[in-house]
Amino acid sequence: MPYKLKDRNVLVTGGSRGLGAEISRRFAAEGCNIAINYANNESPAKDLAKEIESSYHVKTLIVKGDCGVMADCRNCIHETIKAFGSIEGIVGNAGWTKFTNFNDLDAMTEEEWDKCYAVNVKGMHALAKEALPTFNKNAEGGFFIITSSIAAKSLGGSSMAYSVTKAAQVHLMKCLAKVCGEKARINAVLPGLLLTDWGNLYGPERIAGLKDAAALKKETELGDCADAYIMLAKNTSITGQNIHVDSGLAIQHL
Repeated sequence: MPYKLKDRNVLVTGGSRGLGAEISRRFAAEGCNIAINYANNESPAKDLAKEIESSYHVKTLIVKGDCGVMADCRNCIHETIKAFGSIEGIVGNAGWTKFTNFNDLDAMTEEEWDKCYAVNVKGMHALAKEALPTFNKNAEGGFFIITSSIAAKSLGGSSMAYSVTKAAQVHLMKCLAKVCGEKARINAVLPGLLLTDWGNLYGPERIAGLKDAAALKKETELGDCADAYIMLAKNTSITGQNIHVDSGLAIQHL
């Protein structure tokens, strides 16, 4: 049977803007209480929380935290449980990159590579590890959905470090799904080009090229992408899977 989302408590990291904000809205529309994590700018998180409470009549929480800092990841879980009494779902949407020349091996410093790995890989591990005991106590367990990228499956993207760490992230997702037991459903969504503030940093020429390269000749619609998270949260028979929502930009042959 589908997992009912009404009255569930969901943490969305990087949840105040762009795709994260749309995911937060979609889960709120299903009746979930939403903990919105943000890294630096509190204002969009506060505005979104007010919007969600007004529109969907659910509880919200805003939690500041850098998802490349493991203590902050753990705190996001703790604060969600403290505010709502439990946690049934996590959307690991926070990510980090730096737009660079993919072909330039000196484009990013060692510290930038480490930051990319910390946010995109280690932070996801920390979230899963901290939430798992609660998932195991929940009668119907819980779900963890990671926002990855088609850069995990292709030799391209905003930077080499981003592509490499997103590939590691997808492998981590599979490992977690394998070892975390029957109470944790763990999956990833791999978006293509999203025209958010972040996606628009590619610039008009690169955006036009990415649209043309997609089989459907367009960007990934934000709402279509957010819908995939709701589907995965409700489906009790999917775990360890990566779902492409990319307008056919990176069709895989295997």
